[in-house]
Amino acid sequence: MADSAPISLRRGDITALTDVDAIVNAANHSLLGGGGVDGAIHRAAGPGLLEECRTLGGCDTGDAKLTGGHDLPVGHVIHTVGPVWAKTKPEEKDAELASAYRRSLEVAHDNGLSRVAFPSISTGVYRFPVDRAARLAIDTIRETTSRLGGFDEIVLVLFDETTYAAYEKALAA
Repeated sequence: MADSAPISLRRGDITALTDVDAIVNAANHSLLGGGGVDGAIHRAAGPGLLEECRTLGGCDTGDAKLTGGHDLPVGHVIHTVGPVWAKTKPEEKDAELASAYRRSLEVAHDNGLSRVAFPSISTGVYRFPVDRAARLAIDTIRETTSRLGGFDEIVLVLFDETTYAAYEKALAA
C-alpha cells in the first residue's frame, strides 16, 4: 500500500479552482443539475455539461461518473450521488456516503486524474450530519488513496465556516 494522498482544506467556491484535474459534483440521480453545489457547477460549466450528462443515463447513490469540464477552469467533473440522510438506517447511509467518495476516487484514478477537489457531499439539502460526514469523508479518502496510489493531492472545498471546522477536526484526528 502507498501512503495516502495529502488532503488540504479550502473555503470557497469549488467552481473557481484552477489547480486540480477534476472537481467532484454532489449530484442528484438524474445528473441534470439541481440546487447547491450541483446547480453552481452546472451554471459555471455552461450548457455543454448538461448535454453531456443527458447521455449518461443518471447515476445510482454511491456511484460516480465522469464528464468533461466544459466552461469550468478544470478538465473534468466527477459526478457522484450521496445519500439522503435518514436516522432510521444510519449505517446504510454511512456506507453509501463512503461509496460516493470511494467511487469518485476510483473514477479519477482510472482516468489518470491525480489532483481532485471534493465538496462536502450530502451535507446540504440531503441533511447528512456534517461531523459524521467529515469523519467518513476523511477516512474514506485516506483509505482509498492509500490503496490505489497515484494521487498528488485531494482538496476539500468547504462553503461555510461550520463545515470547514468539522472537516478540520476530522482531518486532525
